Amino acid sequence: MIDVIVAGGGPTGMMLASELRLQGVRVLVLEQAATPTRQVRSLGLHVRSIELLDQRGVLDRFLALGTRYPTGGFFAGLAKPTPTGLDTAHGYVLGIPQTSTDRLLAEWATESGAEVRRGCALVGLAQDADGVTAELSDGTRARARYLVGCDGGRSTVRRLLGVGFPGEPSRVETLLGEMEVAVPAETVAAVVAEVRESQVRFGLGPVGDGGYRVVVPAAGLAADRAVPPTLDEVRERLRAVAGTDFGVHSPRWLSRFGDATRLAERYRVGRVLLAGDAAHIHPPAGGQGLNLGLQDAFNLGWKLAAAVRGWAPDGLLDSYHAERHPVAADVLDNTRAQMELMSTEPGARAVRRLVSELADFEEVNRYLTEKITAIGVRYDFGPGHRLLGRRLRDVRLGRGRLYELTRGGRGLLLDQTGRLSVTGWADRVDRVVDTSDELDVPAVLLRPDGHVAWVGEEQRGLVDALPTWFGAAA
Repeated sequence: MIDVIVAGGGPTGMMLASELRLQGVRVLVLEQAATPTRQVRSLGLHVRSIELLDQRGVLDRFLALGTRYPTGGFFAGLAKPTPTGLDTAHGYVLGIPQTSTDRLLAEWATESGAEVRRGCALVGLAQDADGVTAELSDGTRARARYLVGCDGGRSTVRRLLGVGFPGEPSRVETLLGEMEVAVPAETVAAVVAEVRESQVRFGLGPVGDGGYRVVVPAAGLAADRAVPPTLDEVRERLRAVAGTDFGVHSPRWLSRFGDATRLAERYRVGRVLLAGDAAHIHPPAGGQGLNLGLQDAFNLGWKLAAAVRGWAPDGLLDSYHAERHPVAADVLDNTRAQMELMSTEPGARAVRRLVSELADFEEVNRYLTEKITAIGVRYDFGPGHRLLGRRLRDVRLGRGRLYELTRGGRGLLLDQTGRLSVTGWADRVDRVVDTSDELDVPAVLLRPDGHVAWVGEEQRGLVDALPTWFGAAA
């Protein structure tokens, strides 16, 4: 029997597979597509995603293929600077096409030992007290202790589970693609700058090899969004919105997307769980979608591994829904707000001007930036220290960096007192005695995902906190 089947080999599925393999869990990834897609829907990684890649020691791979940009200006396209004093050691957005992100995550998962079957989809499932049986598109079956649906907004796993997906259908649609243009780059830049003064959902930008990424509002809603637009449709919309079609030709790929907003009612049904777009869909405003899925996987991986290995305390696996469902609900709300602010209606334009004025206040700008980059996320661990429930940024220690100590995916007690002990949990939690000028607390206990589970200096308080996240003492 396999430990975990991951249905869907996109960014969320591959991140989850790597996290599970880090804990020694046997993983099978099923990916319907026989070959990786050429479509580039996401163009970057936000701060929290950059941090988690650093926590696992693979960030350099992504930095080598990306470009660092300021973090400001992502909320509804409001042109604001990066806030000062952002609580991170990675105060930038990494511009990197999703095709590169997909490839690097797939390579990482494969190197970690995950089995990946391409051209093979899940078409049925049944679960019992001991595991899950998956029916595959090639006519075979696979048996696992758990199954996670990372199979996108049209998730087969979610449908088979019968999990509700309430929300709103698309009201507007956007055409997207990569193609070449027949006018000088200066002309493109000038027209884009003028049009975006009133139409934020429009853009043309170079992507290399003479190609341009084209984003333009559609005239209406397609009967079937899975059917890509034609080049003539793109030309027509460019002329309607920008007054010119830029002589676009030679499309590399074409696609369309809507602004549907939906959130799964449950992230877990027995031994089957949902993550990424299978659990939530929303407009791409702010570039949060891929990042939200990666962060789902980072939250779920160690918890699911603990369940597989038998040391998970009661409620640990259910805390995945309890923590990530509210985060997704907040992302859905902020993308709803951004879509309203990007409307061309007079009332919406007035509200946009007001929000832009408010964002000139440093505190407001920081708040919106922390929301988009996900470094403002705080899980509800109950009352306590201001750090409790938050992820801890990378801090400098006397002997290196904090994130260099998290590469193994274990819990971590950073003890600046030198008096504390994790005896009984040493098989799950590392104790590091070191100091940092950037950390003004005696000691912190970090979960494998880097969120602060306890702050203090007394052994009794630490012993009370350890079983909540790391099970009974050995």
